[in-house]
Amino acid sequence: MASVLVVEDDQFVRSALIRHLTEASHTVRSVGTALEALREVAHVGFDVVILDLGLPDLDGAEALKMLRGITDVPVIIATARDDEAEIVRLLNDGADDYLTKPFSVEHLSARMAAVLRRSRGAAAGGEPPSRLLQVGGLSIDPLRRQAELDGTALDLTRREFDLLAFLAGRPGVVVPRRELLAEVWQQSYGDDQTIDVHLSWLRRKLGETAAQPRYLHTLRGVGVKLEPPL
Repeated sequence: MASVLVVEDDQFVRSALIRHLTEASHTVRSVGTALEALREVAHVGFDVVILDLGLPDLDGAEALKMLRGITDVPVIIATARDDEAEIVRLLNDGADDYLTKPFSVEHLSARMAAVLRRSRGAAAGGEPPSRLLQVGGLSIDPLRRQAELDGTALDLTRREFDLLAFLAGRPGVVVPRRELLAEVWQQSYGDDQTIDVHLSWLRRKLGETAAQPRYLHTLRGVGVKLEPPL
């Protein structure tokens, strides 16, 4: 069971979430503003935060950035907004998952379980392998979360690094998109556009394009592989 902070200003939605989570034997605290959420997180150790974006005092996207400045607690965004670009931006800014309203309590439970498994696995010692990953001129240190290309440090977002490190651990192997969603995004299903956007950003930082790949190769309808340039 988990300690959950619900950040939601709609009293009806808030009450429904509290009731469902309490019935599932979770310990629940709730607030209706971003500033209250920041105070709670600063003083109470939560296992997961469920964060609405449409808060009265501060947009949830800004609240997420502020939360990430003080804690690594898993954050699940729960909102009526469904813009793909905003979803990708929030995931890059540190959200661990995203649910679009309305959603079922079963859907929320499944997403929470996945986030908590990952979080508790890391706390129990499931940190990334310490060995250095080397693919051509790419050097990746999973433990320090640092990557270099031909000796120059790469400025990667958290998700870009996770994607690169996962592929680098399987050089030359075509990884299906479904596996990337499961292992990198911790989702059993999702939109391929999310993967495409991150691959595009990653290619740009590796100095290549989809039309002229060097390291990242997409096999249409199959998956993605990372291998050293010929």
